[in-house]
Amino acid sequence: MRVLVHISDADAWRDALAKRLPDADVVTSDDDSDTAADYLAAWKPPAELLRKQTRLKGIVNLGAGVDALLATPGLPSNVPIVKLRDAGMGPLMADYSRYGVLHFQRDFDRYLGQEANAEWREVPLIDKADWPVGVLGLGAIGAHVAQALAADGFPVHGWSRSPKALDGVTCHHGDDGLPTLLGAVRTLITLLPDTTSTRGIINATTLAQLPEGASLINPGRGTLIDEAALLDALGPARQPGRLRGAILDAFAEEPLPRTNPLWAHPRVRITPHMAGPTPVRDAADQVAESIRAMENGDPIETIDPQAGY
Repeated sequence: MRVLVHISDADAWRDALAKRLPDADVVTSDDDSDTAADYLAAWKPPAELLRKQTRLKGIVNLGAGVDALLATPGLPSNVPIVKLRDAGMGPLMADYSRYGVLHFQRDFDRYLGQEANAEWREVPLIDKADWPVGVLGLGAIGAHVAQALAADGFPVHGWSRSPKALDGVTCHHGDDGLPTLLGAVRTLITLLPDTTSTRGIINATTLAQLPEGASLINPGRGTLIDEAALLDALGPARQPGRLRGAILDAFAEEPLPRTNPLWAHPRVRITPHMAGPTPVRDAADQVAESIRAMENGDPIETIDPQAGY
């Protein structure tokens, strides 16, 4: 069995998978991309690499988002695709989300503004119990984030396309449930996959349904947000808008161009898509298990290319 690895830190992945799959020949695309492999473990593989692989029995996407893979020309239509489901990313995403929620709940955004003006003034504290948080997307990572915030003492509302039930989380679903969630939360966190139905879901209409002074955190997919609508909701740089602020980690175009007006807005914090890096050790366990399951013909959850997740 040959496993081909394609990712920026491919050597680390190759070594980790070789330990977990001792009977496999594990190589990287830098080592040998021409010889046919049985399984491909990859993140954003180029079309040429996919075209060369003519005997694949399975693909493991080395990340939670499969939009880039599904959009790659040459992707074989008859090969099952497995994606990472949490694989150690959940706690990292939860930490990022916690930071974002506390940034607004504890008024760090306001204190940063006061610091710039040498202004010493305490802002009245709003308790966690009075700071409801919304999480859009209740997959493995979204559920982890929602329950982590609930355990911290925040009232948490979660939304998904189909009904879900999570301890400590008020769950909403479907087109009717989304406005209900939006109207109830002070901070909104977006953790939906990139699909035809979620692209631009944060737009002028949905932003207007948030309470005045709400905040937005996006550690998920950049395509979820209509950036022009977001800037409009934030308002001019020197005047308050309907939206208090935003912390953004993912963008439709990455790296975010220097000319993008989000960089210059004082109520926007930007990070370079670092909220949930994939921990190789934890993820390699899941990748090896997936490959063994596909090789043995065991039941395994694969993605639906039509649904996009």
